[in-house]
Amino acid sequence: MTQQLKGIGASPGLAIAKAIVLSTETYIPERSAVEEPELELQRFRNAVREAREEIERIRAAAEEKLGSEKAEIFEGHLLILEDPDLIDVIEDKIREEAVNAEYALYEVSQSFIETLSQMEDELLRERAADIRDICGRVMNRLRGIEGGDLSQLTDECIIIAEDLTPSDTAQLNLEAVRGFVTEIGSRTSHSAIMARSLDIPAIVGVGPDLRNIEAGALVVMDASEGILIVDPSPEELALFKEKKAKYDRRKAELAQWASRPTITADGQRIEIAANIGQLEDVQKALDNGAEGIGLFRTEFLYMGRSELPTEEEQFNSYKYVLEKMAGKPVVIRTLDIGGDKELPYLDLPKESNPFLGQRALRLCLERQDVFRTQLRALLRASRYGNLKIMFPMIAVLDELLEAKRILEEEKRQLTASGVEVSDSIEVGMMIEVPSAAISADIFAKEVDFFSIGTNDLIQYTMAADRMNETVSYLYQPCHPSILRLIRSVVEAARQEGKWVGVCGEMAGDLTAIPLLLGLGVHELSMSAGSILPARELVGQLSRNEWETLSGQSLAMRGQQEVQSFVQDHRRGE
Repeated sequence: MTQQLKGIGASPGLAIAKAIVLSTETYIPERSAVEEPELELQRFRNAVREAREEIERIRAAAEEKLGSEKAEIFEGHLLILEDPDLIDVIEDKIREEAVNAEYALYEVSQSFIETLSQMEDELLRERAADIRDICGRVMNRLRGIEGGDLSQLTDECIIIAEDLTPSDTAQLNLEAVRGFVTEIGSRTSHSAIMARSLDIPAIVGVGPDLRNIEAGALVVMDASEGILIVDPSPEELALFKEKKAKYDRRKAELAQWASRPTITADGQRIEIAANIGQLEDVQKALDNGAEGIGLFRTEFLYMGRSELPTEEEQFNSYKYVLEKMAGKPVVIRTLDIGGDKELPYLDLPKESNPFLGQRALRLCLERQDVFRTQLRALLRASRYGNLKIMFPMIAVLDELLEAKRILEEEKRQLTASGVEVSDSIEVGMMIEVPSAAISADIFAKEVDFFSIGTNDLIQYTMAADRMNETVSYLYQPCHPSILRLIRSVVEAARQEGKWVGVCGEMAGDLTAIPLLLGLGVHELSMSAGSILPARELVGQLSRNEWETLSGQSLAMRGQQEVQSFVQDHRRGE
């Protein structure tokens, strides 16, 4: 009987094949006493060593298949096996309670997994999957079980699983695996990121109904829409094959835009850049023809670890991105922690409303040791490319002036000590707090550029938490109130001869792009996968068109009216 399931499209594409269902059975060991804890400790250490060797083999295979940047994820896995907060606690439990290694491993790892799974921050929740993966490998070694090797799959299939670990994904035989679907997960999970890198369709977060799929069932997945059809009817199958052929043709058409500059129908040059969060995202940006990095979210260098990254670690990361972009502009945002992003090792006090609390630049000005380390790393890296430094979450002028003062102080100290620093670094700020948007004329005198973070600007303007599903209807990027704020920011920047970019999700929204251009935005920064459709659209527009669209939209009553107006225009109605 035909069944349709809905999940999150994590990596676009369409596929049809028989289902391979991976077991979701969890092994729960029984507690048993051991007479010689030291021997049990040695057994545990041997299992850890064997698991490490296994991961190193997987890393080597991933490096050959995906490149060194993607294989770096397994460096994190190896670090977990050396993390004293995990390994030492397990060993202490074996030694002090004289229990079997399997029980100690399960009890301690489950405690870590449960704690991380309840974190508000999505990346920390994803780290729970890493610990589950690593500890599962150690457990298999203790039990004498070899890990499943997905590289040995030979028949065309779509994998159905509760979740796929990064090592599972790295081992996929791409000659056979047409895609995968998981019960849990998000677009930012490691398996989803790797699926996008491998360019295979992936749907995640389908939910428990996925468990009803039987091995061998014919399944159709439209990962662009997040739709899975089990046992499709002949009519559904025919429609899907037609849709897939159309999708493949469309993908080939878009590929031609990767090597082209972004030029409007009447010859205007627009810059389309990419948002990145990890070093591995840079190549994807370049493959899609990014003309720069419009937002490097540096907080991801700080997350998923037990201590702050050193100045040297940060310097090497920033240097890598700047060199890789070979002179193209790279906007690096200083640490933006708080709200839905936490760093447990900073031991920050709990806040009743963290989105309105001590986050981003506010936190950096309070913790200047953390802030100054990052600024030194950025300044040292500046000579390797076209660096632009951007401060987030500024509400009042004093915050900006203090951040600039600290930056200049660190620059003078580095220069005095003989460290070469670029003399052409642009310094900008994000516009994401309504007070900053309203006072943009004042801020424009103190910065080289603005980048509008529409995700936060919308939630603060609408007083609606974008993480709260009950008020998600208020997340309205094309509402006239938002458009008016953006217009005032652009006009203020124009008066001072400064440029304005947009780096929120709105920048890659095909309905919003004509409006943003009409309001005078100079740069659009988006996820790498959005670049080619956006560039194609810009090539179809002229200045008169976008200015007319934005001008009329400013006077409309709500988002729906604006969206219908723009979409009707795009359809030629």
